[in-house]
Amino acid sequence: MWQNYLLVESIDEAVTALAETGEKGRIIAGGTDLILEIKRGTRKNVSTIIDITKVPGLEEIWEDEKGIIHIGPLVTHNHVIASPLIREKAFCLLQACWEIGSPQIRNRGTVVGNLVTASPANDAISPLMALDAKVVLKSVRGERIVPLEDFYLGVRKTVMEADEIITDVFFDAPGPAQHSYFVKTALRKAQAISVINISVLITLDNGIMKDAQITLGATAPTIIHAEEAEKFMVGKALTDEIIAKTVELTVKAASPISDLRGSADYRSYMVGVIAKRALTAIREGVDKEKIPSHPVLLMGTGIHTKRLKEPWNGEEIHTWINGREYHFKTGFNKTLLNLIRDEAGLLGTKEGCDEGECGACTVFLDGRAVMSCLVPAERAHGSEIITIEGLRSEDQLHPMQEAFIEHGAIQCGFCTPGFIMSAAKLLEERPTPSQEEIRLAISGNLCRCTGYYKIIEAIEHASQTVQATDKGQEE
Repeated sequence: MWQNYLLVESIDEAVTALAETGEKGRIIAGGTDLILEIKRGTRKNVSTIIDITKVPGLEEIWEDEKGIIHIGPLVTHNHVIASPLIREKAFCLLQACWEIGSPQIRNRGTVVGNLVTASPANDAISPLMALDAKVVLKSVRGERIVPLEDFYLGVRKTVMEADEIITDVFFDAPGPAQHSYFVKTALRKAQAISVINISVLITLDNGIMKDAQITLGATAPTIIHAEEAEKFMVGKALTDEIIAKTVELTVKAASPISDLRGSADYRSYMVGVIAKRALTAIREGVDKEKIPSHPVLLMGTGIHTKRLKEPWNGEEIHTWINGREYHFKTGFNKTLLNLIRDEAGLLGTKEGCDEGECGACTVFLDGRAVMSCLVPAERAHGSEIITIEGLRSEDQLHPMQEAFIEHGAIQCGFCTPGFIMSAAKLLEERPTPSQEEIRLAISGNLCRCTGYYKIIEAIEHASQTVQATDKGQEE
């Protein structure tokens, strides 16, 4: 795949590397899009990956003294979902991130990566454009600020130069009079690309709209504004008649195509459906509790062992898997999944789809559940990895492993390691999860044998076992 891998320790080091490699270099943060593109041969020119995931201070979301919200380049979708600031002031962005992929994907995929990939179906773009976000582009030549609506030139095309990196995404924090909503339609509930999506941001003053932003995804080569609808709304109240006319103008703005996910006619029709849904939700009061205030993230407790601080020298991958120290001299230029299986000889982690769709390759990387088929092997350097083999103690299985056996949740067994890993991480976050939380936790794991009833039953039983054990120890 790639020939060179740089694990940099600063943004300055990253932009210097970009300047030296030009079109052959590519920044990686989450890599959920980039690794797939390299595997599929759509990035044949990329020979050097520049990994910024070890640069400190890039995972932060904050509001500065001027009332501007900033999103760092390593902020993942799960960071957004967990942010009280985003929930309070930019709810449409939180909704969009909640709809992206699965918990494992959201633990790796970044907001900035979603913007840079530049697909008009990417969910994070339309809410940020409605929020009038801007990006800071940095290179060895300096910095420049580009409004997000000027950032895109076409499908997967942006104004970024080959030597530039996004170091910040920022927008004015919406005030209490501003209300936002995001709606997406897709072919299934999880792990699905948008057929279309819409973001609406409205400023209300005593029920009258003073400003309106409506942005549409997957209805044109780039994210677009429904400009006529936005102008029409100003100075009016959100009555049924005004909503109906706004919906009509919003549909008029769209120029969708037909593809495997939906026809142009279907997309046009659904633009009207979800536009009405978003506008009605704002009129009736946005119910932010539709997304749990403490959602399932599979990020665990946030506590993990940081064993190594030595920089990457490109000669060996020094890592810990299941508590054992490894020094890999081979295994470069492949994925973490292949490193675990081929180099470490741990075969419990399975390769199913090899695209981050099935969850069979789920492992814990520095405490977070991730799809190991979408993580570069070199990212293991200095990190702590837990696989299915590492869940058991020396003398007994993990309660989740025992529950899967006892309740017949193991069928062909191929997907089982991924399910158990996701479920074990869930219990770390939620000792007594509800059925809805269990379903959310395993939404990134696919079973091709039959239904999921036995799997859910096993997870519930494991939860009860862990609780009973903890209670017994306390007594």
